[in-house]
Amino acid sequence: MTLSHPPLRLLTLLAALGLGGCASLAPEAGFAPLQQQTRQLLDKDLAWPRDEAAQAQIEQRVQALLAQHLSSDSAVQIALLNHRGLRAALFELGVLDAERVQAARLPNPGFSIGRMSKGDEREIERGLHFNLARLLSLASAADVAQRRLSQTRQNLALQVLAVAAEARQRHIQAVAAREQLHYARQVMEAGEASAELARRMAEVGNVSRLRQAREHAFYADAALGLARAELQAALQTEALARTLGLWGEQRAALKLPERLPDLPAQARELPGVEQQAIEQRLDVQAARQATALRAAELGLTRQTRFINVLELGLARNSSNEAPTQRGIELSLELPLFDWGEARNARAKALYMQQLARTAEVAINARSQAREAYLRYRSAHEIALHHAREIVPNRQRIADENLLRYNGMLIGTLELLADARLQIAAVATAIEAKRDFLLAEAELEQALLGPVAGSAGGSASSSASSAPAEPAGGH
Repeated sequence: MTLSHPPLRLLTLLAALGLGGCASLAPEAGFAPLQQQTRQLLDKDLAWPRDEAAQAQIEQRVQALLAQHLSSDSAVQIALLNHRGLRAALFELGVLDAERVQAARLPNPGFSIGRMSKGDEREIERGLHFNLARLLSLASAADVAQRRLSQTRQNLALQVLAVAAEARQRHIQAVAAREQLHYARQVMEAGEASAELARRMAEVGNVSRLRQAREHAFYADAALGLARAELQAALQTEALARTLGLWGEQRAALKLPERLPDLPAQARELPGVEQQAIEQRLDVQAARQATALRAAELGLTRQTRFINVLELGLARNSSNEAPTQRGIELSLELPLFDWGEARNARAKALYMQQLARTAEVAINARSQAREAYLRYRSAHEIALHHAREIVPNRQRIADENLLRYNGMLIGTLELLADARLQIAAVATAIEAKRDFLLAEAELEQALLGPVAGSAGGSASSSASSAPAEPAGGH
């Protein structure tokens, strides 16, 4: 068949479609919603440096935050700016943006040329082919690619929350370890003083050797406790620096406060904690988006179930002994052996699987929110009891014993023993305050995303990160 003008009109139409469907790379457009979401949820800035100038600005801001004693909020901000693992994960936006552009563009045409001879006759065949199956599913493929980009952005938002929660927890633990170290030194000093006094008194026969041995045993235990406290403080500080991505001069500039912040007088009242978690949690939103993505992929699979290979071609054959032939060619795959039911069944199974995972994420979100709130309220009551009852009572006992000592009713060793008990009560109160602050950070995390180490969080992550096979594949 010989055609003259229709192939030209077809080429013009395909060129117009190609220009209309041309998409450009814009990774910053995919990052802007994530940056805005971070600001709304955490009131912090998220940075994605892709050149040296942006990296220099981040280093200057980190240095400014490190110039003062590091607060919990400052630790979170530094982590969001400086965490290398999070920064590497953000480049997934660039990868998905490139795939989005790739899916939105027309497939490249194919060109074939052949030369045949028969005696003195020479025949040259030329062909130009277009993948019509890809063209027909272009809109659906672009929609799936856009959904994948949105889903990846949700997963990155979960990573942002995880990094922020880890930074806050590490900061609390590091400051608590420093405060515990301070009191461990006081216990060590009291133990050393009582041991030395007992030794001198034993030399003149004022106390027994048994009492001296007991005082020395307490001193030995205090020395061991101090060594452990020093190690714990160093390890917690190093863990914090690692979470914040500090090294070199930044690591040397890290300064922590000497004590934890004071307890709030009242705990937060959250009667609708479950509903709040369902509405706000990003893993629930990510699971819903994953379900919508599976549904879209299922529709694309059904759309290309029978016609998986469909190509349109332009042909031009010329010969030195015959007129030039022009025409079009249409080739398609015959569904004789593979009717596409396997691909369709696979897509449907993946969709049903994601539905079950979405339900699991919702159930875990409600449970984790309830659990975190119970732990928060209990930790507040315990810490408040230490601050209002146990520590003040120990102080009153210490004051009374000091009066008794001044009245020569008790000796120096008894006074030192009571001081040790008072210091131990303060150390326990520090632990209770640390546990409350950690429980508060966990509650904030449970309202926004999965709690670290929870089964629901891992299930959601694995579900949302599962790769999807292109619907047009064999």
